Amino acid sequence: MALALTPRLLRRGLELFAVISLCGVALLVTYYLVRFGDRVDVFITPFAHLHWGWVPVGLVLASMDWFGGGLRLWVCTRYVHPGVRLRDMVLAGGFGAWAAYLTPFQSGSAPMSMWVMKRAGVPVPVALSSIFVTFIATVGFFAIAGPLAVWLGAGKSLAQHGLVLGITLYDLFKTSLTIFGILGLLMLTAVIFPGVVKRVVHRITARIAQRSPRAAERMEKLSAGVDHAHDCMIAFGSPKGLFTLLLAIVISAPSHANKLLAGYVTLRVLGVPADFTDILLLQILISFLLYFAPTPGASGLAELTSAAVMSLYVPRELTPSYTLIWRFINSYATVIVGSLIFWYWLRRGLIGKEEAVGVT
Repeated sequence: MALALTPRLLRRGLELFAVISLCGVALLVTYYLVRFGDRVDVFITPFAHLHWGWVPVGLVLASMDWFGGGLRLWVCTRYVHPGVRLRDMVLAGGFGAWAAYLTPFQSGSAPMSMWVMKRAGVPVPVALSSIFVTFIATVGFFAIAGPLAVWLGAGKSLAQHGLVLGITLYDLFKTSLTIFGILGLLMLTAVIFPGVVKRVVHRITARIAQRSPRAAERMEKLSAGVDHAHDCMIAFGSPKGLFTLLLAIVISAPSHANKLLAGYVTLRVLGVPADFTDILLLQILISFLLYFAPTPGASGLAELTSAAVMSLYVPRELTPSYTLIWRFINSYATVIVGSLIFWYWLRRGLIGKEEAVGVT
């Protein structure tokens, strides 16, 4: 079946994201208002004493979904499709993050990025291959950043904070890191041995094509796209292609800066001193736990998970205000900007057009 990102679907995703996020924040606010005797000032006062010098830093971080993600996508795409413009890839990267926040399991990211790239003249198989390589870079970056943070001595306090059944936050972090490491090895295998993946896909399409002439016609088009994508993956498997992948892993740092540094910057905005490396490790842990969350943009789960994990450093009375600022840097800013641009596109005549990305 095809996953179609229509304007109606994205509008519904935006509405669902907003409702669940508001419910998550409302639960936290209600809990802390009840805990502190219905004192509204517990929630409002922190916003009157913000450290404004850190606010521009937060805004720059919030833009990294667009500029960091777009730069990484441009580096990967131009290697197999020379002439692609950085401006178009910034839009593709930003809208990929925007759609990821509006769909469960971040399932809308790749289709939306491919749709924007197709509008910019990039063939769908090339776009798919480039996006797949950026995902490998993401997994590789987290698989490297986690052990490096531990090696540098960060997160020793995590082992001192238990959850249930003797499990500590540090144990949970190591489990998440292992999962990302396994995913990285599997995807790297797909880059080094693309022929194996091609043969598996062709066998599947051949079986589906036997069911009906209509299915056979679709599978023939898919097979042609698979061959094109296979050529791209072969290119990425060369020494120069592997260097491009390595560069994409490096660029993943600014690409995910809003997720990794939002916690530290939010604490500084609120005037709370904190250890940078420990906060960084906690943010990596939160990113691991929420990467495949079933709600749009991990809404609801993100607010509650962040409140639980960051309770090590965030005073109880600051948790609601911390959560709001953290989520703004982490995702709300991208959702707002992406929604405004997409709404402008809708006003320009996108409504009613059968423009959708199909991924079989």
